[in-house]
Amino acid sequence: MTDLLETLVENREMVQPNHANMLETAHGGNVMKWMDEVGAMSAMLFSGETCVTARVNQMNFERAIHVGDTAFITAYVYDAGTSSVKVRLVTEREDLRTREREQTTESYFVYVAIDEHNEPTTVPELTVNSEEGECLRRAALEGDDDH
Repeated sequence: MTDLLETLVENREMVQPNHANMLETAHGGNVMKWMDEVGAMSAMLFSGETCVTARVNQMNFERAIHVGDTAFITAYVYDAGTSSVKVRLVTEREDLRTREREQTTESYFVYVAIDEHNEPTTVPELTVNSEEGECLRRAALEGDDDH
């Protein structure tokens, strides 16, 4: 069994000119890639297995992340099936000089744990052993349209 808080991953990506579109803001494809990588890390911490992306629910880009700002990405596992792992991902625009953050993107990814033969393999049971973990899980379940 793995506790939800053990799956919490936070990562930053500095938005450089090569990550930007013609408006000098992060290209949505780069943001999605960064979210997918951080989500996979969370799923692998949970399962102890290699995890591959199986599904992404809708992804709304609510605000731009400008060149020079960072994309602050938070991921955690909030539910699991036999071989599937559900991860909530939130990206915020962060100004490192002021430490100001505002949410730009939220999504829910499903990963599948695979074995050495690239076949689905079982994952452990998710546990929630703290009030903080309960709050995170509740927030994810409320936001996941498919749950």
